[in-house]
Amino acid sequence: MPISLGELAAHFGCELIGDPDTLVKGVASLRSAGPDSLSFLSSSAYLAELPETRAAAVILRKQDAVNCPVNALLSEQPYATYARMAAVVCPEPVPTPGIHPSAVVSDSATIAATAHIAANVVVGEQVTIGENTVVGAGSVIGRECGVGSDCQLVANVTLVKRVRMGDRCIVHPGAVIGADGFGNAMTPEGWVKVPQLGGVSIGNDVEIGANTTIDCGAIGDTVIDDGVRLDNLVMIAHNVKVGAHTAMAAMTGIAGSTTIGKRCMFAGQGGSVGHVTICDDVVVAAKSFVSKDITEPGTYGASFPAENAKSWARQVARFRRLGSLIDRVKKLEQ
Repeated sequence: MPISLGELAAHFGCELIGDPDTLVKGVASLRSAGPDSLSFLSSSAYLAELPETRAAAVILRKQDAVNCPVNALLSEQPYATYARMAAVVCPEPVPTPGIHPSAVVSDSATIAATAHIAANVVVGEQVTIGENTVVGAGSVIGRECGVGSDCQLVANVTLVKRVRMGDRCIVHPGAVIGADGFGNAMTPEGWVKVPQLGGVSIGNDVEIGANTTIDCGAIGDTVIDDGVRLDNLVMIAHNVKVGAHTAMAAMTGIAGSTTIGKRCMFAGQGGSVGHVTICDDVVVAAKSFVSKDITEPGTYGASFPAENAKSWARQVARFRRLGSLIDRVKKLEQ
């Protein structure tokens, strides 16, 4: 919706260089922005595009404003400020409260009058759904699940059983939360399934990506704390605990009973073996996995980037000879 730069600056605590009456109606990149678009600059990689932008205004740091040919909104955190302003300039539509006629809702479910239950949703026994929450088309909310207020389950989301979700959460299509963990006991006759009797506890302000899975606990709950961000195709196994404001990029996999601290970050295809503890403020690099406890904050990574196949084959041959080489060195030392 149209809003003036003066209103944006006052609401978000930015210094405005330019005309406070200029209206913005949308958002765009520096390169594609028009005279009614809001844009931002947070990375020096895009500095070359700044002098040519036609945006109504650019959110940027004070030191970059000298090269800005249009109105400027000064912020020490341009990207975060852009995110907050974009939510005001381009608000999501608010669905009408109510339950679609095609939805199937258990008599024992409790649904707030302000909630929106879309077409073909199934709501199971003893479910609670809070104020202003949207349950998108085709979603399934299984027995004994609770969804807080102001949540958005976009579409085709499955909460299997005993999932308790806080307020202001977003869950994207295809996510499955509360399915059985991979619990099996080997016997001479074969595998015996271990009952998965726990649930999943999700805090406030959590976002869960498309086709991500979070297993229920075997005994006790799998826990996702406040403010966690999970990308698409993330796998969280049973009884994992993820600390507040931790983020995991696509294809991260966390094995069972792992405890992860606050403000950690896992890059794409990172992961962890089970039953380890990772302290607060740890970064795990792409394609790296944690195999033992991490007790000191910092960045951890170990992986082999792609290289020419023939060169890699030679390196592998050298690795295979390391054992015999070590034996020869020991004999020489003796």
